Amino acid sequence: MTRAHCLVLAGNGTNCEVETAHACKLAGADRTDIVPIWDLLAGDVRLDDYNFLLLPGGFLDGDDLGAAKAMAWRLQAAKTPNGESILSQLARFVDEPKLVLGICNGFQLLTKLGLLPWSHRGQTVTVWANDSGRFEDRWVRLQGDVDSPCVFTRGIEDIWLPVRHGEGKVLFGEDADGREAEEQHLVPFRYADPATGQPTEIYPHNPNGSPGGIAGLTSPSGRIFGLMPHPEAYNNRTNHPEWPRHPDHTEPAGIALFVNAMDWLKKNGA
Repeated sequence: MTRAHCLVLAGNGTNCEVETAHACKLAGADRTDIVPIWDLLAGDVRLDDYNFLLLPGGFLDGDDLGAAKAMAWRLQAAKTPNGESILSQLARFVDEPKLVLGICNGFQLLTKLGLLPWSHRGQTVTVWANDSGRFEDRWVRLQGDVDSPCVFTRGIEDIWLPVRHGEGKVLFGEDADGREAEEQHLVPFRYADPATGQPTEIYPHNPNGSPGGIAGLTSPSGRIFGLMPHPEAYNNRTNHPEWPRHPDHTEPAGIALFVNAMDWLKKNGA
């Protein structure tokens, strides 16, 4: 059985690394390291030593150049002291039976790097400013696609998670790419109407205006997943604002995504 070794990338404005590492621990990770981006760039830490890369949320570079864009440029230009590019490490990582999870800024970063939804096509999608023109901080209902190949969302048809972002609108550069993503079931989660559970584009249930209610994307392999809502922020039943009044909010639902990841790694991972 493979051991789950998790690398949680931190630094440059990221502020959710501790919760993300805690979620990994609760889900049964064998090892979880919070690694500053500068240690990775200096070559002190190598992606090859891990099989689960987590890109948590926060305010990367203050979102001053567009969410996660500055970090994408940094990684694209960076080389370790031995001359190996970070992107070559990352390309090797995603081609092996390993997992990548990007949350909020981390999801934005995966799109800017061209790793979602297709890792070998370059950038085909972006995450743009919310239609509301402001930062959104609220709980949302999500509908899961049971036919999605996503490793993380298996068995999850309905879930509540918090969002907190100013740029969360998922847009494809070409309509054909959007249609292909739909056909391949690469949209594991959609924002849903709280009353009906059906996908919605109506604010505030869809907090950013993503067409079709897109809340996240996965790769065709299901091993790379990015989403705007924060599963790591629902790691205890008391995280939900209505937990005292609703007995159905008794399980920290966000941990289910991490449990799915650990189960897959231990059975299939490198």
